[in-house]
Amino acid sequence: MKRAATMFVLLATMHSTAALSADPRYPDWPCAQAKVPEISLAAVWEGPPLDEASKKWKDDPRVTALVARVAARRTPLDQAEKEIADFLSGLSDGKKQAGLMLFAGLFDTLNVERASVMKGLERITRKQRDAADKIRAETMKLHELQDTPQPDQTKINELANQLTWETRILEDRRRITKFVCEVPTAIDQRLFALARIIQQQIG
Repeated sequence: MKRAATMFVLLATMHSTAALSADPRYPDWPCAQAKVPEISLAAVWEGPPLDEASKKWKDDPRVTALVARVAARRTPLDQAEKEIADFLSGLSDGKKQAGLMLFAGLFDTLNVERASVMKGLERITRKQRDAADKIRAETMKLHELQDTPQPDQTKINELANQLTWETRILEDRRRITKFVCEVPTAIDQRLFALARIIQQQIG
């Protein structure tokens, strides 16, 4: 690998890690979106107070089963909305309480999922930073090998190939991180949409 190429690797690495702390309050937060640690209840719910529903939703097997299905992102949103509407409209008694427990379950479940995704993003960021530091150190080592009076071309080639591979992995992970950064917002939007359906059903 020529010196110009190794400089390209070093610059690419610096570019890959430059955005790893877009929000100075959270140095491990890699996303362009501001980090909001948890969903605010007031931001997604305009219905009656949850009161005891927050504690009781796990005691109702119908509610817990429905929460698991409609909270899952693999369930299309329109299908989730229909399941909620069908469940609540089919109740003659206790519809309001069931709706409150359903929302409480969704709020708890999606907040936990969202927090898990965000912790995962920050964990990846720390690994990316370590990987970038390793690449920078190896790039300098490669320069040293190239500058010796009698360069060992075998070692140079091995390290150059290693650097190319590690840089490619770093870039691939950066692209994946950019995609995963959209997940917390998608969870927010899902919870908001499901909350509206519940509110419409319980009046």
